[in-house]
Amino acid sequence: MASSILSEGDEVGLLPPVSGGKSPVAPQPPHIDLQSEHCAIVREKIDVQEIADSIKRPEDGATAIFEGIVRNHTRGRRTLYLGYEAYESMALNEMEKLAQAALENFKVRDVRLVHRLGRLEIGETSVLVAVASAHRGPAFDACRWLIDTLKKTVPIWKKEYFEDGAVWADGEPFPEEIRNQGDFVPPNASK
Repeated sequence: MASSILSEGDEVGLLPPVSGGKSPVAPQPPHIDLQSEHCAIVREKIDVQEIADSIKRPEDGATAIFEGIVRNHTRGRRTLYLGYEAYESMALNEMEKLAQAALENFKVRDVRLVHRLGRLEIGETSVLVAVASAHRGPAFDACRWLIDTLKKTVPIWKKEYFEDGAVWADGEPFPEEIRNQGDFVPPNASK
């Protein structure tokens, strides 16, 4: 774990341990979605087609889309629904940093990252990564790097609800080929 000296204007977040959380019946507070140049955190359905269409340009030869959806099972247990929570302002800031890194390090023209919070039912989209590029290779590479790095570094937490209880998910292991790259340097990135 790296250490840093805080400077004036730095933001410090105290993140709760991965346990506890809100009751599944707790009402959602009124909330305004957060948005940056390339990213958004929303509480309503993600319109995948609209976002994919919005980044396409005549100079693009490829659009790579990753759509994370709520599945009906986890490790042999029937999933009823998921709940997502986040440290929203920090999550949006970290997502935008990832978008900027992808634009700088891959030969892609544009990216969008959208994550949904709140209660999500089976089959609903929880996260969307869209990448537009002249060629498919960089689009696929950037898309994979973005979702893998987002899941590891952005302060968004998933709680899985089952018939016999609920658990905070620790996520899938970070892919070996990316973990071995060091400090989140995109694989096959152009320097």
